Amino acid sequence: MSRVLLFLFLILLSLPVLGQSIKVLGRVEGERNIENIHVMNKTAQVFTITDNKGHFHITAKLNDTLTFSSIQHKLKEVIVSSQIIDNKAVFVKLDEHINELDEVIVGKVLTGDLILDINNTEGDAPINFYDVGIPGYTGKQATQSERRLYEAGEFKPIMLLGLLGGGIPINPILNGISGRTKMLKTRVKTEEKEALMRSIKARLAKDFFASNPIEESLKMDFFYFCADDKNFIKYCKNKGDFDTLIFLRKKYKQYLENMSSNKK
Repeated sequence: MSRVLLFLFLILLSLPVLGQSIKVLGRVEGERNIENIHVMNKTAQVFTITDNKGHFHITAKLNDTLTFSSIQHKLKEVIVSSQIIDNKAVFVKLDEHINELDEVIVGKVLTGDLILDINNTEGDAPINFYDVGIPGYTGKQATQSERRLYEAGEFKPIMLLGLLGGGIPINPILNGISGRTKMLKTRVKTEEKEALMRSIKARLAKDFFASNPIEESLKMDFFYFCADDKNFIKYCKNKGDFDTLIFLRKKYKQYLENMSSNKK
């Protein structure tokens, strides 16, 4: 009897512990760029991204669902098996995502692969101001509100020294007194948030909502909720997708809490 118990005990030790999460080492392989592939554990609600060699780490347990997605690859789901748990490793082969065109444009035959078609396009580059020896500005174009704010000017105490020389800029003073400068600053800030919010939505919405479900009618409201955060620009502007996803995940929890409290 003691041998039977010992045998059963050894079998139990060899089995993965149900419900116990472990750190899994993974590697992604694909025809396109395998860096910054979004890897999400839909079950545990955790995520990470791959490095430039396609490697990643993520916590998981038996029967968890892992999703792999990027703009250039088809969405793929992997169920964590006992073999993955035993090896503490997972290898995933991603399929290339082809952007098929609805119409064929007369001229060069298109393959349906947008990146390849662009590289194969023949033709001369358009003439720019450098071609004709004219200096020009190559930076970010100012919006209408930014141009109006620049034209309105901003009053600074040092401008009062102009009185000694017999001249003082009138526009900054009048716009400051009337509140127009403050209004324009607010408008520029609002437009900056709006543009950043829409850029994040276009890049990350599909992958984010794949592991953070929400009703379709509430998705736009969620992004406005994120943009209203006083730290939205600080944590999302000029940041990588990983940092932005962390911010979105934090706001997602707050959004659900607000929805729940409003229903009470």
